[in-house]
Amino acid sequence: MKKILEKMLLLSLIAFALSSCSDWLDLTPSDRLSNKVIWEEKSSVDLYVNGFYTYLSQYGQFGDQQFQGSLTESLTNTFKYGSYALGHKAGHPNNYVFNAATVTPASCFYDNWTDGYNKIRRMNEFLHAMKKHSGFSSEENTLWEAQVRFFRAFMYFQLAKRHGGVILYESLEQMEKNKARSTEEETWNLVESDLNYAIANLPDSWPAGEKGRVTKLMAQAFKSRAMLYAKRWQAAYDAAEAVINSGAYGLMEKYADSWKGSNKEAILEFRYDAIGPNHGFDKDYVPLSDGYEHGALGTPTQEMVESYEKKDGSKMDWSPYHTATAVRPPYEDLEPRFHATIIYPGSTWKGKVMENSVGGVNGTFMAYREQPYSYGHTTTGYFLRKLMDESLIDIKGKASSQTWVELRYAEVLLNKAEAAFRLNRMAEAAQAMNQVRARVALPAKTSEGEEWFRDYRNERQVELAYEGQLFWDMRRWKLAHIEYSKYRCHGFKITGTNYEYIDVDYQDRQFSERTYVLPIPNTELQNNSLIEQYDEWK
Repeated sequence: MKKILEKMLLLSLIAFALSSCSDWLDLTPSDRLSNKVIWEEKSSVDLYVNGFYTYLSQYGQFGDQQFQGSLTESLTNTFKYGSYALGHKAGHPNNYVFNAATVTPASCFYDNWTDGYNKIRRMNEFLHAMKKHSGFSSEENTLWEAQVRFFRAFMYFQLAKRHGGVILYESLEQMEKNKARSTEEETWNLVESDLNYAIANLPDSWPAGEKGRVTKLMAQAFKSRAMLYAKRWQAAYDAAEAVINSGAYGLMEKYADSWKGSNKEAILEFRYDAIGPNHGFDKDYVPLSDGYEHGALGTPTQEMVESYEKKDGSKMDWSPYHTATAVRPPYEDLEPRFHATIIYPGSTWKGKVMENSVGGVNGTFMAYREQPYSYGHTTTGYFLRKLMDESLIDIKGKASSQTWVELRYAEVLLNKAEAAFRLNRMAEAAQAMNQVRARVALPAKTSEGEEWFRDYRNERQVELAYEGQLFWDMRRWKLAHIEYSKYRCHGFKITGTNYEYIDVDYQDRQFSERTYVLPIPNTELQNNSLIEQYDEWK
């Protein structure tokens, strides 16, 4: 990406006060400083590096870089935005699933080409300045470089999972010239190389006041995810094994605590704070009965509900409820992760028994397209519980501050399971997945082959529900065009004691195979004489 090198670097470091706790990395904003001035004080260099940590929040579910703030689950069969009027967290996600032609080289809301390369430029500027200006020890420089290369791998991962082979810039000098894109293999080579450098040079832990910085095991855990996308099964397996064998992490006893951070399951996390930085996730998804009229922008679907097993590990027969006149399903029979993830009719939320019905006081139903925006209402009969802060009562007056956990131990176990399956190590694959199931007292799965992989896919969907993984998993498995085309999502319209199974889309959803590789944006094609559009988009 051809741009002019800025002489001054803007250290617009969001107050990355991940916690008010004194033992956690605490960052404060810095003024505009020149390259040379930054390298006069170690604290200034640390602030520069700290800015890269904000990428975790921007690409998390509380940020806006994955899909302009909309949850990518809305591009699957598990989540439905209730508004048809265009807008982020409103009609835009619906437009994407109904009309495959929405993705073009001119616009794609879940593309990150410009943001990705802006961030990569900033990291390459840092590495360039370090070589030119740093008078610090080689040990200190190596620690900074290891952190920066971890986040460069993080950003190239974001590009690679969308595009495959992209333009690779390993130095600032390369970014000042036109450059052709590299192959997918070369792109994953760079991701793996940067992660390997980070793993080799990051510490096992940091001293007091530096907690929150990326460590050797955090890099290994992220590598276990990235290498699944790269289809480098042995590398993914080895990275997951390193984390598991370290004994540094484990599963929380309760699934409802697994994504909350500051515990033994959280590996890579970004801590928000009530004072700032904070976010508005609760404002976006609380029911109207919470006292906020602009929430519940999206809600879980019946398809997601039906992916949960019963407490004994058997599958519930939902067919008797797929009618216009049915009674309330026995939700209490479903396994614990369902109850921790979804606010369903009859569940308790903030001390209220939820109705989720037509005219309901605690949870109100509104049919899709009944109004331009669904503010506060459910169009599926459910509301989102997971990732929400049930203790936050003053939705209008207070921002959300729950931690974003980018990567937790349960995912590492599932990453190992998938890699072991690909390596034909079925016993290890089963053991890793069953360890996750055991946390919620579900019986072990004994299936094999493709039947096991179907079980694994469902396990991953349920365990990592609404953590931003499913859409990208279905893309890398090349299953989205099969399962996310010519289908509709459903829910329940509840009137009194009657549960009416309803279509909540009113038209078929589509997924185009060519969008497995997102197009190079027109702006890049216009400014880079050596770039060539992907074959799928010529």
